[in-house]
Amino acid sequence: MAIDYTTPAGQVRLLINDTQADQVFGDDEITAYLALESGSVKRAAAQALDTIADDEALTSKAIRTQDLATDGPKTADSLRKRAAALRAQADQVDEDADEGFFQIVDVVGCGGFGPELTERPGWL
Repeated sequence: MAIDYTTPAGQVRLLINDTQADQVFGDDEITAYLALESGSVKRAAAQALDTIADDEALTSKAIRTQDLATDGPKTADSLRKRAAALRAQADQVDEDADEGFFQIVDVVGCGGFGPELTERPGWL
Protein backbone atom coordinates (compact mmCIF):
# COMPACT_ATOMS: atom_id res chain seq x y z
CA MET A 1 0.00 0.00 0.00
CA ALA A 2 1.46 3.34 -1.05
CA ILE A 3 1.37 6.19 1.44
CA ASP A 4 0.14 9.55 0.18
CA TYR A 5 2.56 12.01 1.79
CA THR A 6 0.44 14.98 0.72
CA THR A 7 -2.22 14.04 3.30
CA PRO A 8 -1.93 14.86 7.01
CA ALA A 9 -1.95 11.15 7.90
CA GLY A 10 0.84 10.45 5.42
CA GLN A 11 2.86 13.35 6.79
CA VAL A 12 2.46 12.04 10.35
CA ARG A 13 3.71 8.64 9.17
CA LEU A 14 6.69 10.28 7.48
CA LEU A 15 7.64 12.23 10.63
CA ILE A 16 7.48 9.14 12.85
CA ASN A 17 9.18 6.89 10.28
CA ASP A 18 6.14 4.59 10.09
CA THR A 19 6.42 4.08 6.35
CA GLN A 20 7.21 0.38 5.99
CA ALA A 21 4.77 -2.39 5.07
CA ASP A 22 4.48 -3.50 8.72
CA GLN A 23 3.31 -0.15 10.09
CA VAL A 24 3.24 0.50 13.82
CA PHE A 25 -0.05 2.42 13.70
CA GLY A 26 -3.23 1.76 11.78
CA ASP A 27 -4.92 4.50 9.77
CA ASP A 28 -7.59 4.89 12.47
CA GLU A 29 -4.93 5.53 15.11
CA ILE A 30 -3.17 8.17 12.98
CA THR A 31 -6.54 9.83 12.32
CA ALA A 32 -7.26 9.78 16.06
CA TYR A 33 -3.91 11.47 16.85
CA LEU A 34 -4.72 14.16 14.29
CA ALA A 35 -8.16 14.66 15.85
CA LEU A 36 -6.71 14.84 19.37
CA GLU A 37 -4.20 17.46 18.24
CA SER A 38 -6.69 19.62 16.28
CA GLY A 39 -5.25 18.60 12.92
CA SER A 40 -1.65 19.61 13.74
CA VAL A 41 0.58 17.15 11.87
CA LYS A 42 3.64 17.81 14.04
CA ARG A 43 1.70 17.59 17.30
CA ALA A 44 0.01 14.37 16.14
CA ALA A 45 3.41 12.92 15.22
CA ALA A 46 4.76 13.97 18.63
CA GLN A 47 1.86 12.19 20.34
CA ALA A 48 2.49 9.06 18.28
CA LEU A 49 6.20 9.13 19.19
CA ASP A 50 5.30 9.52 22.87
CA THR A 51 3.09 6.44 22.57
CA ILE A 52 5.94 4.46 20.99
CA ALA A 53 8.26 5.69 23.76
CA ASP A 54 5.78 4.58 26.43
CA ASP A 55 5.54 1.13 24.84
CA GLU A 56 9.33 0.91 24.66
CA ALA A 57 9.76 1.93 28.29
CA LEU A 58 7.09 -0.52 29.47
CA THR A 59 8.19 -3.56 27.47
CA SER A 60 11.94 -3.20 27.04
CA LYS A 61 14.57 -3.15 29.69
CA ALA A 62 18.26 -2.41 29.59
CA ILE A 63 19.68 -5.83 28.75
CA ARG A 64 23.23 -6.88 28.02
CA THR A 65 24.27 -10.38 27.00
CA GLN A 66 27.52 -11.63 25.54
CA ASP A 67 26.92 -10.28 22.05
CA LEU A 68 23.73 -8.21 22.34
CA ALA A 69 22.76 -5.06 24.19
CA THR A 70 19.40 -3.29 24.28
CA ASP A 71 18.45 -0.21 26.22
CA GLY A 72 14.71 0.43 26.16
CA PRO A 73 14.76 3.42 28.52
CA LYS A 74 17.44 5.14 26.40
CA THR A 75 15.41 4.52 23.24
CA ALA A 76 12.29 5.87 24.93
CA ASP A 77 14.19 8.98 26.03
CA SER A 78 15.39 9.57 22.48
CA LEU A 79 11.83 9.26 21.13
CA ARG A 80 10.53 11.69 23.75
CA LYS A 81 13.21 14.22 22.77
CA ARG A 82 12.13 13.92 19.13
CA ALA A 83 8.51 14.45 20.20
CA ALA A 84 9.50 17.56 22.18
CA ALA A 85 11.36 18.92 19.13
CA LEU A 86 8.26 18.43 16.96
CA ARG A 87 6.09 20.24 19.52
CA ALA A 88 8.60 23.12 19.60
CA GLN A 89 8.44 23.34 15.81
CA ALA A 90 4.62 23.40 15.95
CA ASP A 91 4.74 26.12 18.61
CA GLN A 92 7.04 28.19 16.39
CA VAL A 93 4.67 27.82 13.44
CA ASP A 94 1.77 28.95 15.66
CA GLU A 95 3.81 31.89 16.96
CA ASP A 96 4.83 32.94 13.44
CA ALA A 97 1.20 32.79 12.31
CA ASP A 98 0.15 35.08 15.16
CA GLU A 99 2.75 37.77 14.42
CA GLY A 100 1.24 40.98 13.09
CA PHE A 101 -2.26 39.83 13.89
CA PHE A 102 -4.69 42.31 15.30
CA GLN A 103 -8.41 42.43 15.58
CA ILE A 104 -10.82 45.34 15.20
CA VAL A 105 -13.53 45.24 17.81
CA ASP A 106 -16.68 47.34 17.79
CA VAL A 107 -17.14 49.22 21.05
CA VAL A 108 -20.72 49.24 22.22
CA GLY A 109 -22.11 51.36 25.02
CA CYS A 110 -19.40 53.99 25.42
CA GLY A 111 -21.32 55.92 28.03
CA GLY A 112 -22.92 58.47 25.66
CA PHE A 113 -19.90 59.15 23.50
CA GLY A 114 -19.77 58.92 19.72
CA PRO A 115 -16.87 57.84 17.52
CA GLU A 116 -13.44 58.43 18.98
CA LEU A 117 -15.01 59.50 22.29
CA THR A 118 -16.60 62.63 20.80
CA GLU A 119 -20.00 63.70 22.04
CA ARG A 120 -22.91 62.40 20.07
CA PRO A 121 -24.84 65.02 18.14
CA GLY A 122 -27.77 66.32 20.16
CA TRP A 123 -26.29 65.40 23.53
CA LEU A 124 -25.61 68.04 26.09
